[in-house]
Amino acid sequence: MTYTIFGEQFTPKFSLPLGGELSPEDFITIDLSKKNPDLLNGTTDDVAGLHAYVFGKIEAANAKCAYGGYAEKRDLYQRSSHFADSEDFRSVHLGIDFWMPAGTDIVAPMPGRIHSFKNNDNPGDYGPTIILEHHIGNEKIHALYGHLSKVSLPGLMEGQLINRGQKIGTLGIPDENRDWPPHLHFQLIKDIGEYKGDYPGVCHKKDKKYYLENCPDPLVFFENSWSKKMVS
Repeated sequence: MTYTIFGEQFTPKFSLPLGGELSPEDFITIDLSKKNPDLLNGTTDDVAGLHAYVFGKIEAANAKCAYGGYAEKRDLYQRSSHFADSEDFRSVHLGIDFWMPAGTDIVAPMPGRIHSFKNNDNPGDYGPTIILEHHIGNEKIHALYGHLSKVSLPGLMEGQLINRGQKIGTLGIPDENRDWPPHLHFQLIKDIGEYKGDYPGVCHKKDKKYYLENCPDPLVFFENSWSKKMVS
């Protein structure tokens, strides 16, 4: 299976950015969009309610991880002023979320280098964040890892080489990941511009076309054994 990016045919080469022994059967999909009727009763409006909902689904399925969220229009961001402006709030999610327990190891899905890192500590923001730079053919693509633990950042250096499968951090708790249940926000970015340690992970509906073009669906980049399970 191949996909076109930067005008080139690309065969998925990414392994999962999650440590530990995992198989496709350990994953379930989860819908956190405004279309999900389960989210209409207000029980997921705070971090405790959202945690109970997501991790309850994982437990009920006897799974280890819930994933999803690319291009979802979510009402979850209304609870944070960080996503609002004078007219509207940002609601279109630009990455994929992997919901797993705090402390889960996060690893590089392919070789690269550290582009930048930062603790984005606005309410509802990413918290500790690492961005890696990878090469596909003659082009670069950046991978953003958000909602990490604070201990993930000390000792990092921009330009530091990272091997495929190398641990780069761990998932944070709500107090450090800016009030979210533990999860990894994984986002690919073609043109990162001047951003360092940060990039919009949620956009306004009016800007959806630009951002979804610049931030392709991460699921199609995973190796075929995973993408057959995840993309279907």
